Amino acid sequence: MPSPTYLFPAGAAGLAAALLLASPAAPCSVLEIGADGAVLVRAADRVRAAATGATAAMPAAWRPQLERIAARHALSPALVEALVWQESRWNTGALSPKGAIGLAQLMPDTARELGVDPHDPLDNLEGGARYLRQQMDRFGDLPSALAAYNAGPARVAAAGGVPDIAETRDYVNAVLGRITASAAAPGTTPTHSTHSTHPATSINPQKGILHVP
Repeated sequence: MPSPTYLFPAGAAGLAAALLLASPAAPCSVLEIGADGAVLVRAADRVRAAATGATAAMPAAWRPQLERIAARHALSPALVEALVWQESRWNTGALSPKGAIGLAQLMPDTARELGVDPHDPLDNLEGGARYLRQQMDRFGDLPSALAAYNAGPARVAAAGGVPDIAETRDYVNAVLGRITASAAAPGTTPTHSTHSTHPATSINPQKGILHVP
């Protein structure tokens, strides 16, 4: 059975920004995002970060907690950071119209199932990472796990992958785009996890193709 390939529209939020990271002189760079969110540049050409919100910094005070929680759940800090950025822009008091709470935008019932207090920022971050790890373990690839975080695991299971929901596809693009942008930012050395058993996601910045082997 051939490996699934995810094609996202060039104008979709997040990935479109990531596509702009490739300079005209370096059109062939391919970025491989490991299942834990770590990034490896798989070509000799350089990729530069554009001046975009995709690379705006997270609050520095959260870095130690982020790294500790990400490591606890075998996730890349860049992945957890990108998810939280997309969910709340690191606003600890964020509250969605649907009732999602805090940094990782946990619904009260989900937080209860995870055993965390959604109103406590550190607990909220822990809950978001724990829930993402659960989706990774269930679906086995990063795009599907992110889609499950956004749209719910039932929709991903029914679709057999990222569902054809514009909001969800844009969400996956945005998170992966931020990971890519952060990895390509000046002074950042992209990394790749060697211990993950899940498939990696490759991004060709020229074509906007995400491929899960």
